[in-house]
Amino acid sequence: MSRVTGKVLSLSAVAFLATTAFSYAEPSAELIAAAKAEGMFSPIALPHDWCGWEGILNGFKAKYPEIKLNELNPDAGSADEIEAIKANKDNKGPQAPDMVDVGLAFGPAATKEGLFLPYKVETFDEIENKDPEGHWYGGYYGVLSFEVNKDIVKNVPQDWADLLKPEYANSVALAGDPRAANQAILSVYAAGLATSGGDAAKAPQAGLDFFKKLNDAGNFVPVIGKAASLAQGTTPIVIRWDYNALADRDTLNGNPPVEVVVPKSGVLAGVYAQAISAYAPHPNAAKLWMEYIYSDEGQLGFLKGYCHPARFNKLVADGKVPQEILDKLPAADLYKQAIFPSLEEQDANKTAVTGGWDSVVGANVQ
Repeated sequence: MSRVTGKVLSLSAVAFLATTAFSYAEPSAELIAAAKAEGMFSPIALPHDWCGWEGILNGFKAKYPEIKLNELNPDAGSADEIEAIKANKDNKGPQAPDMVDVGLAFGPAATKEGLFLPYKVETFDEIENKDPEGHWYGGYYGVLSFEVNKDIVKNVPQDWADLLKPEYANSVALAGDPRAANQAILSVYAAGLATSGGDAAKAPQAGLDFFKKLNDAGNFVPVIGKAASLAQGTTPIVIRWDYNALADRDTLNGNPPVEVVVPKSGVLAGVYAQAISAYAPHPNAAKLWMEYIYSDEGQLGFLKGYCHPARFNKLVADGKVPQEILDKLPAADLYKQAIFPSLEEQDANKTAVTGGWDSVVGANVQ
């Protein structure tokens, strides 16, 4: 059996992944040799229970066993990852990250600062969200959802406004610090879209106002919500990406029972981008990693973690996605009203939320 983010794949799926002839062009022999010569790859912020990263990391390790994986701070937020690059500009030691996985809004800003190394993978033309020079690419997306412990929460909330009800006292948490973590920053934006009637310009402030009400009502818990805190009842409702919530549901396996709800309004899609540090100690290994995660095999790894990968439509059209993997994904109609904010909208929201959280909401999320 092969286990990825708590999900057990059938032997048929394993056989499919082992025997399918993937169509993308293999990386050059020169790149493979150079990466093996470096002997190490240091990614940052790739938690094993996020979006199938565990299986993807294991796949890369199996394909290139000569390259040692040196995983740095799996719980880092997007801002932390950027700071790690800056802090290690002159450091070629094991604490310097080779690549990052950040919220899309962080890509252009870091590119302007010269923090990313441009590189175009073999499948570059099939990627929709990307820097035209290859400084970063959007590898996968999900939508924000409510992950709910049904042992504690008997009436499961269906929309953002429901979270303000008195029955959810000391119940609602974010899955990150909204002053630094992309997931939490966009959660504020999603709440704002729901409460402002979808007005992108008003959404950042509306989101901050919503969380102030949630905090003032005693419903907000200033703890970073995770599967463990959900199961323990510390944070029985966690606002997080659907793929994380669905993976937790599988991992917890009914203890407690978990329901994952995509809210009726403010359905926000978030794209995460991958990029190579301009100061990477192992740039060739990082390039080889990028080739792997944008290959058919790597993209299917995201799907197994409930993420929609960048090349999803192409893979489906080519008949390369096993039906049992498609059957595990949420119903397609949940995504029909999903909003993909522009880079400009995300950047404006990030500035407003990170700058205004302390003064407007005043909850120190830890």
